Amino acid sequence: MTKSKQKPPIALKIDQETPRSDETQAYFDLCQEKLGLVPNVLQAYAFNEKKLRAFTDMYNDLMLGDSALTKLEREMIAVTVSSINKCFYCLTAHGAAVRQLSGDPKLGEMMVMNYRVAPLSEKQKAMLDFAALLTEQPESIEDEDREALREAGWDDRAIWDIASVAAFYNMTNRMASATDMHPNDEYHAMHR
Repeated sequence: MTKSKQKPPIALKIDQETPRSDETQAYFDLCQEKLGLVPNVLQAYAFNEKKLRAFTDMYNDLMLGDSALTKLEREMIAVTVSSINKCFYCLTAHGAAVRQLSGDPKLGEMMVMNYRVAPLSEKQKAMLDFAALLTEQPESIEDEDREALREAGWDDRAIWDIASVAAFYNMTNRMASATDMHPNDEYHAMHR
């Protein structure tokens, strides 16, 4: 099997406005140390440090901040939304995160293909059904949809977090599609 050539992070040719600050370089160095790579999404935003910081601040708050949702559940939302939107970048990167956090490569593949076939708790299924509805038909959400989440065991703060994570990945999926963003090759082999 031949190794494919790594594509540039995005199809747009945007020069970085200024050289990277020490803070951004330190962040990229930390990514390299912890992940073994600097995610292409960060490389893509690096042309403008204000945009990069806004992106990373939002990501870190939603995905790593205080929440009733576990890190795995947040990654499951990312994969569910990305599966509906057919976002190659996010399915690859966040599918790897589901495999890592669950310790179950099969679960990661199920989530990428169709979360409905995965062995999920009723609470998780309700969470992902809501994220799917918010992605596919946001205008159709009614009180009964939020009530279904409450009945499954989610409180209103958690519902906010579910919606926030789903909304964030709808935005990032669209940016990835618009710019032809490709995931780092390393993601494909991770946690299998």
